[in-house]
Amino acid sequence: MKNISIKILSILVILIFILQTNLVIAANKNELTNQQTQLDKDIKEKKEEIEGIKEEKSETLKQVEDLVAQISEYETDIEDLNEEIGGLNKEISEAQQNLEKAQEEYDENEKALNERLVTVYENGETSYLDFLLSSDGLVDFISNYFLVSELATYDTDLLEKIEEKKNNIEEQKTKLENSKTSLNNAKTSKEKKQKALSTAKTEKSKYASKLSEEEKKAQAELEQFEQDKKAITAQLITIAQEEARKNQGTGATIITSNPSSSGYIFPVSGCSKSSIRNQSYPSYRGHTGVDVNIGVVGKSVVAVKSGTVITSMALRYPSGAYKSYGEYIVISHGDGTMTLYGHMLSGSRRVSTGQKVSQGQVIGTVGSTGNSTGPHLHFEVRVGGRPVNPIPYLP
Repeated sequence: MKNISIKILSILVILIFILQTNLVIAANKNELTNQQTQLDKDIKEKKEEIEGIKEEKSETLKQVEDLVAQISEYETDIEDLNEEIGGLNKEISEAQQNLEKAQEEYDENEKALNERLVTVYENGETSYLDFLLSSDGLVDFISNYFLVSELATYDTDLLEKIEEKKNNIEEQKTKLENSKTSLNNAKTSKEKKQKALSTAKTEKSKYASKLSEEEKKAQAELEQFEQDKKAITAQLITIAQEEARKNQGTGATIITSNPSSSGYIFPVSGCSKSSIRNQSYPSYRGHTGVDVNIGVVGKSVVAVKSGTVITSMALRYPSGAYKSYGEYIVISHGDGTMTLYGHMLSGSRRVSTGQKVSQGQVIGTVGSTGNSTGPHLHFEVRVGGRPVNPIPYLP
C-alpha cells in the first residue's frame, strides 16, 4: 500500500512537472508569436518605407526632371497670362464703349441745359413767382403752378444728370487707364515667361541628349504626366466655374481662404499626418499634392468629405500600362473645393463618376499605379480647380 502511494505521488509530481513545462512552453510560444508578429509588421513597414523613397537618379536626370516641371509651370503661367490679357482686352473694350455712351449722354444733357439757359435769358429774368402772379384766374394759376413744378423738377433733374454723367465719365476713364496699365504689365510678364520658357527648353534638350535609354523613358513618362496634369487641371477649372455659377445666390458656404473650416477627415483609414513622410509643399518641383506613404500598404482610401464623384478612371498608355495618376478619383465637395486621390491599387476603385459619396466612405485602396515608385496615396486639394497646399485642410 505504501509502495502504491509512493508511485501515485511520483506520477503526480511528474504530471505537475510536465504541465508546468507545457505552460511555460505555451507562454514562450505566445510571446514568440507576438514578437514574430511585431517583427513582421516592422519588416513590412520598413520595406514599404524603402519602396516609398525615390530611387537614386543621376544628376543629369534630376536636372531634366526639374526642367520638365519648370517648363510646365512656365507654360501654365503663360496660359494664365493669356487668359488675363483676354479678360483685360474685353474690359478695355467695354470701358471704351461705356465711356463713349456716357459722353454722348453728357453732351445731350449739356445741350438741353444750354437751350434752357438761352430760353431763360431771352425771356428776361422773369421768376417762377412772377409767372404765377400773372395768372388770369384760379384755374389758370393752378395750371401755371403745375407747369412751374414740372419746369423746376426738370431743371433739377437735368443738373443732377449732368453731374452724374460727369462723375461716370471720370470713373470710366480711371477704369480704362487701370486696365491698360494691367494689360501692359501682363504683356511684360508674358514676354519674360516666354524667354524663360525658351531658355528652359534649350537647357532641357542639352541635358536630355546625355540621358541613357532607361532615363529617357523615365523622362518621357514624366513629360506625359505633366501633360495629363495640365489637361486634368483645365477640365477641373471648367467644372469649378460651372459649379460656381450654379452656387450663385444659393447661400452655399464657399471655402477659399480658411482651410480649417473644410471639415475634412484624413484620406487613408487608420492613418494621420504622421503617415506623410514629407509634409512640405511642394515636396519637390511640380508636385501638386502630398504623399501618404508610411504604414499604408493595403489600407482603405476614404472620401475626406461628402460630395459628388466627378472623375473615377484609370489613366493608361495605348499599350494598357498605367501612366500619370494611374487609378485615380476626384470628388467635388460643393464648397469650392475638390479632392484628388491618385495611384490607387489596380481595380480597387469602388465609386463611379456622378455618384454621391458620404464622408468616410471607402472609395479605393492604397496602391502604386501610374507614375509611382512605391505604395502610397497621392492626395490633392483643389480650389477653383487649381491645386493648393493640402496640409492645412487635413486634421
